[in-house]
Parts: sequence; C-alpha cells; structure tokens
Amino acid sequence: MKAISVCALIPRPALRRPALRGYRRYAVQSPGAPTIEVFNNHTKWLQKERAAKDAEKSRQVDYLRDEVASRLCERLLDIKRNFPCVLDLGANACNIAYSLSKPNPYQAEDDLPLSTRIENLTCAESSETLLNRDVSLPFNDALSITRDVLPSLESLPYEPNAFDAVLSSLSLHWINDLPSVLAQINTVLKPDGPFLGVMFGGDTLFELRTSLQLAELDRRGGVSTHTSPLANVSDVGGLLQRAGFKLLTVDVDDIIIDYPNSFALMQDLQAMGESNAVLGREAAGIRRDVLAAADAIYRELHGNQDGSVPATFRLIYMIGWKESPNQAKPLSRGSGMVSIKDVLEGKGDKGGKEGDS
Repeated sequence: MKAISVCALIPRPALRRPALRGYRRYAVQSPGAPTIEVFNNHTKWLQKERAAKDAEKSRQVDYLRDEVASRLCERLLDIKRNFPCVLDLGANACNIAYSLSKPNPYQAEDDLPLSTRIENLTCAESSETLLNRDVSLPFNDALSITRDVLPSLESLPYEPNAFDAVLSSLSLHWINDLPSVLAQINTVLKPDGPFLGVMFGGDTLFELRTSLQLAELDRRGGVSTHTSPLANVSDVGGLLQRAGFKLLTVDVDDIIIDYPNSFALMQDLQAMGESNAVLGREAAGIRRDVLAAADAIYRELHGNQDGSVPATFRLIYMIGWKESPNQAKPLSRGSGMVSIKDVLEGKGDKGGKEGDS
C-alpha cells in the first residue's frame, strides 16, 4: 500500500502578498536642453480672453502697447527694403498693424507709408478674442492682414524660410523657453531676413515690486510672488547669438507713466491682460491690508509731488539677422588700423608729431 504524506492532506493556506503601496519610477532625460516652466500658459490665455471681452476698456489701456509698437516700427524704417511676407509673433490686438497704418512723423514727406512696403502681415496670437478685437476698424484696410490663432506661442507651425521679416512687440516676456522660440524665429526667416523684437525687461515696475514686498513683510512676515521674473538686457544678446542671429543690436528704453495711485496701475495691468501668471502664485490674490500698505509705501518711496505715482516700464529692443552668404560681415578681430584706446588717451596725435620731427 502506497504511503500518503500527512502534509499532503492538510490544505495549503492562501499566499499572503503584501499590499503594494507604490512603485519606484525613474526619470529619463529627453534629448535636448530641459525646459523650465515659469509661466502658466493657460492662465495667461484666460487673462487675455477675459480682458479682450470688454473691448472698450481693453482699447483704453492700449496706450502702452501702441506706443511701444510705434517705436518698434520706427526701427523698421531704417531698413530700406520691401517685405513681401512678415510675421507678427504675439500680435495681441494687432498693435503693430495699427502702427504701420498711421503716418510716421520721422518719415520724409515724399516717402511712402511704411505699410506700402509690406505686402502681407501675418498676425499670430494665442487669444482669439484679443486677436480679433479690432477686426472691424479702418486700419485693416491699409494693408493685407492674416490672423492666425496658435495653440501656443512657443511652437511655430510655419515652414522654414517662410517670412522676409519677423516682428514681436510685448509678448516674449511671457515665453517659458525663450531660446527655443528665438531659434524657431531664425528658422522661419528667409536668409538675410531681420528679426525685430521688444519685451519688458529687468527693472520694469520696480516701484510696485518693492512696495508689495515691503508691505507683505510688514503685514504677513514673508514675501510671495506677485510679479513676473523678467530677462536682463545682458542676457538678450547671448540668447540671440545662441539662436544663430548675426549683426546683433540690443538697446534699452524706459517709459515712465504717472498713475493716480497704485490701484489704478494694477487695474490697468489687469485690463491689459498683463496680470501675474507665474506657476505657484497665490490663487486668492493679494489681501486688502497688504494692498493698502503697499499703496502707502509706494507714495512714500516713489510718489510725485502732485500725489501721483510713477510706474517705470523698461523696454529691451533687439534686432538680429539670419545668416546669409552675401551678408555683410564684421572685420576680423585685430584688423583695425587705429586703437580706440590710443585715440581717447591722445597718444595718436602725440605719436604723429614725434614722427614728423
């Protein structure tokens, strides 16, 4: 008779598996430089949409964008050529198109308007409401305008070598990956095509920044983010060079606007769609006691004698050219015949007299 093991008759207990509370993930770096997100693009889109819905109020606060667009177009006057196809990246309410349609006081009387040198202007913007806000105004008849609504200004859907020039006015300061966007602008430009842009820079609204920080330190014992970080002028030239642009020009201009108080300034910024869109900002907004303290500090530190408060907008203008074989190139280093140092120190004249004697 075959022996049966006792252990075989006892039912085996069910295996107890420990509960998996999680598992380990491993991050893998994708090719290319990492992208750091500073701004919430969806929040910025919402701010522009809400601001543009009140078209009349939105037009009333376009004084800054119109002035900056006009100054950018003045730089375009220095380039004596026609542009069959031009891209306006981050067009807002087509402020550049509006400036191109107006007579420029710096033009000679016998010169044709700048709008006649542009056959087609493509205005690209992420906010459809803001882009089409002024579609019925007369300036649309002055030149051919194509309006493109883009999902994001950080990805350009255009073919390489598609535009004779690219313009951008007061939109690049909301870009997360500015080096990538500048490289894409260089790609869509035709060889020897110019890029002219202007953005808010470093010390913009420093009066409001310092007042809010001091008010929060006094009322809350800490500082939170209420204003956006901005690029410095020293960084812009390097970014343009890294993107492949040649013959660079970067300059700075300040516009100072007086407001009745800090509340009027912040209301205009909100109506412009220029409110804070930094990731991680406080959704509840600024407390009333902090706002009141900030307004008092603003008047004390920066106020004018008439009771108004100044707001400084620092503008960084940039011009870069796409490389071309026939493009003018700077002389090689050390090829100059005269040393600027010697001229400034007066050594050049002294040396000449000694040689004559």
